[in-house]
This record gives sequence, structure tokens and C-alpha cells, in this order.
Amino acid sequence: MQQIRASVAREFDQVNHLIIQQLQSNVPLVENVGHYIVDAGGKRMRPLLALLTARALGTCSSAHITFAAVIEFIHTATLLHDDVVDVSQLRRGRPTANSAFGNASSVLVGDFLYTRAFQLMVQLDNLDILRHMADTTNTIAEGEVLQLARAGNADTTEQDYIDIITRKTAVLFAAACYGAAVLGGSDRAQAERLSSFGLHLGLAFQMVDDMLDYAGDAATMGKNVGDDLREGKVTLPLIHILRTGNADEQALVRRAITERSAEEMEAISAAVERCAAMEHTRKRAREHHDLAVAALAGLPPGPALVALQQLTRLSIERDH
Repeated sequence: MQQIRASVAREFDQVNHLIIQQLQSNVPLVENVGHYIVDAGGKRMRPLLALLTARALGTCSSAHITFAAVIEFIHTATLLHDDVVDVSQLRRGRPTANSAFGNASSVLVGDFLYTRAFQLMVQLDNLDILRHMADTTNTIAEGEVLQLARAGNADTTEQDYIDIITRKTAVLFAAACYGAAVLGGSDRAQAERLSSFGLHLGLAFQMVDDMLDYAGDAATMGKNVGDDLREGKVTLPLIHILRTGNADEQALVRRAITERSAEEMEAISAAVERCAAMEHTRKRAREHHDLAVAALAGLPPGPALVALQQLTRLSIERDH
């Protein structure tokens, strides 16, 4: 990631500085919770996407710095709300904000971050971006509700799954690229191509993330293995077992989903391996990786384009 950030290192530091600055509040708890989750780090992939897209198109302006901070605030707000809904205990290797400060504080500070993001967007004075980000944020909320409605439902199809992760994850990746292109003066066609790049990158990233819930370990991932099962989330590896596994394996997975239990994790991991669920999931992620790379065609050669290509490859090769 350090190598990928190199072409926008100065701008990336400016985004981090702006994020810290915009966390300031007259209410100490807002700053405490905000700093707790922001200081935990993370890949900052979404704001990085905005900066790299801007640089690949020619220039990275102060407006791009502000927009990248907007993207990160919206993402951070979703994390705060997600962890409350999912009753998560661990994120990025330490207790979640809801574990440390309580559910009410996490939800309300998440609201603060959403509204701070829109305050920053108003400063951009760009109605197209404001409209697009309003639609994106609404779609993310719909995705959260859709995932909640589907939790514990073993009849969830692969298309249902794609719909959920498109709304929950991929649309914000797409918005980061679209907004950066618009701020950089791109025409509609180019902005849409870059939005498509972000969308497919986001889908590939989430598929690998879901795969790691059955292949990683807590120390590497920074979260508890099996969390998806405990939350009743029906992800692609499980859908593949339900479609191709033998009767015992299907019954095992169906029971784990409906009971929202990871007690039989060892047996499920064995089924994941026997049914080649990892290979199937990575194959689907690779398909979206290839579509993302194809959408970059036409961008001028340079370090930022190379970094975007590397980031796309990293999305499917990572182990956390």
C-alpha cells in the first residue's frame, strides 16, 4: 500500500490532516469516538481511489482533497453503524467503537460523520457531486437494510448477494472515482467509465473480504473469524456450498445460517475446502478485477495509472 500511495503521498497526508481537523466538535464525546475509529487506521482505499483517479486524469486539486475526506467520513460512518447492527466486538485488531463507548454513542457519532461529510460537500459547490453522493449514501443505507432483511435466510441467491454488496460496498468505490473525475473536468462518458472501474473493484474487494472470513485468522484480519456466520450473513462461499455440496454439507451450512452460529466452524471450513468454495469466490472476484482493469483503458500512462492497476490486483491477492 505504501508503494501504491507514493504518487499521491503529499495529498494523502493532506486528506488525513483534514479528517482530523473536521473531527473537531464542541462535544468531547464526538471527538473521542471519531478519533477512536479514525486513528485505528485501515487501508483508506476509498479516499486513495479518489486521489489516484484525480492524479491519473492530470491534477489533484484542493477540491479533490476535500472530496476524499468526504468519502472517508461516509465510509467511517457506515462502519460505526454496521458494528452496532452486527453486534461486532473487534475491528482492525481492537475493540469496536460500540464495545468501547456503547451503541448509542456509536450511532450518534456515525450520524455526526454523515452530516459533516455533507457539510464538506456543500463547500465543493458542485450540484452533480452533491446529487450523486446523496444517491450513493441512500443506496448504501438500502444495502444495509437489505442485508439485515436477508440475514439468516439460507435461500439467498448469488444474485441477491451481488445486489447487497453492490449497494453496501461497491457504490462508494464507484462514487470515489466518479466524483474525482467530475472535479477533474472529465466528460460524462469518462466519469461513467471510471465509476464502472470503481464498482467492479469494490465487488472484487468485497468478495475477497467475504472469502477471508473462512480462510483468514483474527490476528491477520483484525476481526474474529466466523463473524459473518454469527451475523447470519449469506456470502458467496456459503452460497456455493448450498449449490454444489452434498446433502450433509448443505444441511450443515443451512443450519449455521438460520441459527446464526459459528459453533461448527471447523466442519464448515472443511466443506468450504471440499467444495472449492474459495476457488469459486476468487474466480468471481477475478472476473470483476478484469472488468475493472478494462475500464481503465484510455487513461494516460503514468505512476497513478500503475498505482490504480496495482490497487486492483491487491484487491484479489490480499490476505486481510
